[in-house]
Amino acid sequence: MKQFLSILLLCNMSLAAFAVDFNQWFLNKTMRFDYYHAGSATTETIYFDEIIEEPHFAGSKTSLIDNFGYGAYRFSISDKASGTLLYQRGYCTLMQEWMTTPEAKTMSRAMPESITFPYPRKAVTLTIEVRDKKNAFHKLYSQDIDPESYFIRKFTPTLETMDIAYQGNAEKAVDVVLIPEGYTEADKAEFMKDCNKFAESLFSYAPYGDNKHRFNIRAVWAPSQDSGVSIPGENIWKNTACKAMYYTFDSERYQMTDDMQNLRDIAAHVPYDYIYIISNSQKYGGGAIYNWYGISAAHIYSRPESTRKTYAHEFGHLLLGLGDEYVGGSDTEMYAPGTEPWEANLTALVDGKCKWQDMMDAKTPIPTPHPKGYDRANSYDMKDWKLGAYEGGGYLEKGIYRPMPNCMMNWMHTQDLFCPVCDKTIREYIAFLTK
Repeated sequence: MKQFLSILLLCNMSLAAFAVDFNQWFLNKTMRFDYYHAGSATTETIYFDEIIEEPHFAGSKTSLIDNFGYGAYRFSISDKASGTLLYQRGYCTLMQEWMTTPEAKTMSRAMPESITFPYPRKAVTLTIEVRDKKNAFHKLYSQDIDPESYFIRKFTPTLETMDIAYQGNAEKAVDVVLIPEGYTEADKAEFMKDCNKFAESLFSYAPYGDNKHRFNIRAVWAPSQDSGVSIPGENIWKNTACKAMYYTFDSERYQMTDDMQNLRDIAAHVPYDYIYIISNSQKYGGGAIYNWYGISAAHIYSRPESTRKTYAHEFGHLLLGLGDEYVGGSDTEMYAPGTEPWEANLTALVDGKCKWQDMMDAKTPIPTPHPKGYDRANSYDMKDWKLGAYEGGGYLEKGIYRPMPNCMMNWMHTQDLFCPVCDKTIREYIAFLTK
């Protein structure tokens, strides 16, 4: 018994030794690393731009190293002198999506990107890694950073900010900043109304509503010169704050912006973990990228309920990278055959294994046949379904499997619930972020 207690004590001491003391290593503000991400379908390069000191840090001071394994990329901050890992996050980018498109096979391009982390007290090494088709991470870029360098630019706030749903201390909350796109000076009241609609909509769906007390939602007022959003396919061009547009990658409903650094400039006026852009548009469309940003139209008058559900759906992408569970809608090559997707709600059944198999009834067959007469465009009562591995997901009809016939990450227009896998994963990640 004494030997067992001694071993237990040593294990606890080892775990404590690897815990990162925030106050020892970081200051309560943010360091922002701006760079350009360049490449093609077969090449990829990072070019340094500048480092910026921002006044707020909203993240947890306990959950500094994210080991969930989500994202096509991850970056790490290590102490330069000792090599001690201090901070780590996974993420995805719009550039990474573009590199999977047919266009990337014929040309190269670059996009401005940016990552943020708590401001280090001492010299650190930043490392950016990329995931290969076999799910292994490889170093893409590395740079030593001196936090006392006089070349680090200090951010100066200039814009008005507003609290939309403030619940408490930023480090114990998921902090969301709402940014206006295509709202002119005359549209301020409309933007505020739409911000409140976003909060009300997000919290009307579980598990977000069950965790409302763990969210802070703020807004930054950054008016545009023109009202509305650019729609290149209809020859409509607008001068707007976020430079967003539809027809991203020539997909009509894919509304995005490629200027992440500009978004950071607006978002930095408040403490934030996640950026969501409220688009002053009646045209259905939007998107969201894990640990990057989300965007969607605020005024889908043809399908009013779609506005509400889109917020919940896209936030699933933004928060922890949940995958789209539907078929079609993209010509990108996102999933390599024979490789398990990193998204928590998609599986390729590599070696016949399903990543959420421990949640399933042991008698449920893998793969799982769809219910008789199943049509995703019709509404079904999820309590009558079995958790399984249903073929079709990640835009592909074959080779990728999803947990349930339908879910808010699938055909959300007929569904008001996240499947058990998505629900569980969202709750776990919110708990991690708010420790």
